[in-house]
Amino acid sequence: MDRPFSQGRPLPQILERRSRLKEVNVNKRWWKKGSARLLLAALVLAPAGGCASAFPLSGAGEELRGVASWYGSDFHGRPTASGEIYDMHAMTAAHKTLPLGTVLDVRNLDNGRSVRVVVNDRGPFVKGRILDLSYEAARRMDMIGPGTARVALRVVGRDPRYRKYIKVADSGSSGPYVVQLGAFTDAANARRLRRALAVKYRGAYVSAARISGRKFYRVRIGSFEKRAEAMELARRLADEGYAAVLMRK
Repeated sequence: MDRPFSQGRPLPQILERRSRLKEVNVNKRWWKKGSARLLLAALVLAPAGGCASAFPLSGAGEELRGVASWYGSDFHGRPTASGEIYDMHAMTAAHKTLPLGTVLDVRNLDNGRSVRVVVNDRGPFVKGRILDLSYEAARRMDMIGPGTARVALRVVGRDPRYRKYIKVADSGSSGPYVVQLGAFTDAANARRLRRALAVKYRGAYVSAARISGRKFYRVRIGSFEKRAEAMELARRLADEGYAAVLMRK
């Protein structure tokens, strides 16, 4: 049985293990990937600010109440907004606006069960719900059958490994600047990330391109004449946990 809601509980295993992302060389450039369908920039060229500003703990210790739901096998193995591959058996959650990597204590108000999860995805996109739990987190809270539950959320902190860096890839080309957040071979994954970004950022779009004989769906924001404006947006996105790439359109 799960222990009562407490800030003193240890972080879940998901916070203890290292990322499974592997590095591969694509056209003599280094990228990280979580699956054959996902490419995320990994070359560290410009940090997204100091540690203090990169991990704002706004709302830490405050309690928020609402309805939580859960998501499972339909999304298992797909990339999350953080770039990690969704594991329905890990202790994770999706929230629409909290910085990726935020650690939450979640208590089921109907039965008192509680879990600690890390936010690594965006959602839920259903009116009236404040959190989407992984299958495992929902199972421990005894909410698989009902599908939803009234919960209380409390921000505990933030996992520093979700700090992201900005990759700059704007040399040797011209045109407006854009910020790219992901490149996928599966259009559904690109649309899902675009929808997640649209909650807070205007102008997110999907741009298709054929590269080395393969079709990619690139998720991008903006069209900036000034590099400084694009860099400012990239820093904001990196602070939230997105892998931002500053490039030419």
